[in-house]
Amino acid sequence: MPPSEGFKAFVADQLAGFGPVNIRNMFGGAGIYADGVMFAILADDTLYLKADETSSHAFADEGMEPFTYTAKGGKPIAMSYWEVPPRLLEEPDELAEWAREAHRIACAQKKPSRKSSKKRKSA
Repeated sequence: MPPSEGFKAFVADQLAGFGPVNIRNMFGGAGIYADGVMFAILADDTLYLKADETSSHAFADEGMEPFTYTAKGGKPIAMSYWEVPPRLLEEPDELAEWAREAHRIACAQKKPSRKSSKKRKSA
């Protein structure tokens, strides 16, 4: 189920302390971008932030789980986006801190685009 327009507006408002974000619908959910980098997703009115092996412990310590989907054949696939603890949705300053970390991780993991890799090969 795609996220509701009301939830998208609420999340954008709660992330104001992080900075401007762009929310784009995709694959029945939505991606949250800053500076052209997706660092969060919305699915079923739930916010998930990008995490790595280290930062995922903070989510797990609060009882949160990674975003999963069912692949062809029925196998569940976990992604590197973790559900935000509900308390953070009422604590925008702390949510902004978690979002900055998620954005840092997403930027560090970002792969070069095909266009930029083609330019390097021809140079």
